Amino acid sequence: MMSSHGDRRNREAGYREKALKMYPWVCGRCAREFTGKRVSELTVHHRDHNHDNNPEDGSNWELLCLFCHDNEHARYTDQQYFSESSTASPQTRPATHKAFEGLGALLRKPDGD
Repeated sequence: MMSSHGDRRNREAGYREKALKMYPWVCGRCAREFTGKRVSELTVHHRDHNHDNNPEDGSNWELLCLFCHDNEHARYTDQQYFSESSTASPQTRPATHKAFEGLGALLRKPDGD
Protein backbone atom coordinates (compact mmCIF):
# COMPACT_ATOMS: atom_id res chain seq x y z
CA MET A 1 0.00 0.00 0.00
CA MET A 2 1.34 3.44 -1.00
CA SER A 3 1.55 6.14 1.64
CA SER A 4 -0.54 9.31 1.37
CA HIS A 5 2.75 11.18 0.89
CA GLY A 6 3.50 8.97 -2.12
CA ASP A 7 -0.02 9.49 -3.46
CA ARG A 8 0.40 13.24 -3.20
CA ARG A 9 3.74 13.11 -4.98
CA ASN A 10 2.22 11.06 -7.83
CA ARG A 11 -0.74 13.44 -8.11
CA GLU A 12 1.60 16.45 -8.19
CA ALA A 13 3.80 14.80 -10.84
CA GLY A 14 0.68 14.12 -12.91
CA TYR A 15 -0.70 17.64 -12.98
CA ARG A 16 2.76 19.17 -13.31
CA GLU A 17 3.46 17.05 -16.39
CA LYS A 18 0.09 18.05 -17.87
CA ALA A 19 0.60 21.75 -17.09
CA LEU A 20 4.07 21.75 -18.67
CA LYS A 21 2.55 20.29 -21.85
CA MET A 22 -0.34 22.79 -21.89
CA TYR A 23 1.34 26.05 -21.09
CA PRO A 24 4.43 27.85 -22.39
CA TRP A 25 7.38 27.62 -20.01
CA VAL A 26 6.97 31.19 -18.82
CA CYS A 27 6.20 32.44 -15.31
CA GLY A 28 2.65 33.78 -15.21
CA ARG A 29 3.72 36.68 -12.96
CA CYS A 30 7.19 37.90 -13.89
CA ALA A 31 7.18 36.53 -17.46
CA ARG A 32 10.65 34.94 -17.18
CA GLU A 33 11.15 32.16 -19.70
CA PHE A 34 12.54 28.77 -18.68
CA THR A 35 14.31 26.16 -20.78
CA GLY A 36 16.33 23.02 -20.22
CA LYS A 37 17.21 22.25 -16.62
CA ARG A 38 15.77 25.57 -15.49
CA VAL A 39 12.24 24.26 -16.16
CA SER A 40 12.52 22.64 -12.72
CA GLU A 41 12.22 26.20 -11.32
CA LEU A 42 8.66 26.45 -12.64
CA THR A 43 5.94 25.32 -10.29
CA VAL A 44 2.25 24.66 -10.81
CA HIS A 45 0.18 27.12 -8.81
CA HIS A 46 -3.46 26.33 -8.06
CA ARG A 47 -5.41 29.52 -8.62
CA ASP A 48 -7.99 28.61 -5.97
CA HIS A 49 -5.28 27.27 -3.60
CA ASN A 50 -6.98 23.84 -3.60
CA HIS A 51 -4.41 21.23 -4.60
CA ASP A 52 -7.16 18.65 -5.06
CA ASN A 53 -8.90 20.75 -7.73
CA ASN A 54 -7.16 19.56 -10.90
CA PRO A 55 -9.53 19.86 -13.88
CA GLU A 56 -8.25 18.20 -17.03
CA ASP A 57 -8.39 21.50 -18.95
CA GLY A 58 -5.87 23.05 -16.51
CA SER A 59 -8.16 25.97 -15.74
CA ASN A 60 -7.09 25.97 -12.06
CA TRP A 61 -3.37 25.97 -12.84
CA GLU A 62 -0.78 28.50 -13.79
CA LEU A 63 2.97 28.13 -14.05
CA LEU A 64 4.91 30.34 -11.66
CA CYS A 65 8.63 30.49 -10.95
CA LEU A 66 9.72 29.51 -7.44
CA PHE A 67 10.01 33.15 -6.34
CA CYS A 68 6.63 34.29 -7.64
CA HIS A 69 4.97 31.13 -6.27
CA ASP A 70 6.37 31.81 -2.79
CA ASN A 71 5.26 35.44 -3.05
CA GLU A 72 1.75 34.42 -4.12
CA HIS A 73 1.37 32.07 -1.16
CA ALA A 74 2.75 34.66 1.27
CA ARG A 75 0.24 37.23 0.02
CA TYR A 76 -2.59 34.70 0.27
CA THR A 77 -1.56 33.81 3.83
CA ASP A 78 -1.43 37.48 4.80
CA GLN A 79 -4.84 38.08 3.22
CA GLN A 80 -6.34 35.16 5.15
CA TYR A 81 -4.73 36.28 8.41
CA PHE A 82 -5.68 39.93 8.22
CA SER A 83 -9.14 39.73 6.66
CA GLU A 84 -11.95 40.97 8.86
CA SER A 85 -13.84 37.68 8.68
CA SER A 86 -10.80 35.61 9.65
CA THR A 87 -10.95 34.15 13.13
CA ALA A 88 -7.13 34.31 13.18
CA SER A 89 -7.09 38.07 12.72
CA PRO A 90 -6.15 40.10 15.74
CA GLN A 91 -9.45 41.64 16.84
CA THR A 92 -8.98 44.97 18.59
CA ARG A 93 -11.43 47.67 19.54
CA PRO A 94 -10.88 51.18 18.24
CA ALA A 95 -9.09 53.45 20.69
CA THR A 96 -11.43 55.65 22.73
CA HIS A 97 -8.92 57.18 25.14
CA LYS A 98 -8.04 60.79 24.36
CA ALA A 99 -4.43 61.20 25.46
CA PHE A 100 -4.39 65.00 25.06
CA GLU A 101 -7.84 65.73 26.45
CA GLY A 102 -7.59 68.75 28.77
CA LEU A 103 -4.09 69.67 27.59
CA GLY A 104 -5.27 73.03 26.26
CA ALA A 105 -6.66 73.99 29.67
CA LEU A 106 -3.41 73.00 31.36
CA LEU A 107 -1.38 75.09 28.93
CA ARG A 108 -3.60 78.14 29.46
CA LYS A 109 -3.21 78.05 33.25
CA PRO A 110 -1.32 81.09 34.55
CA ASP A 111 2.06 80.47 36.15
CA GLY A 112 2.16 80.36 39.89
CA ASP A 113 -0.97 78.31 40.42
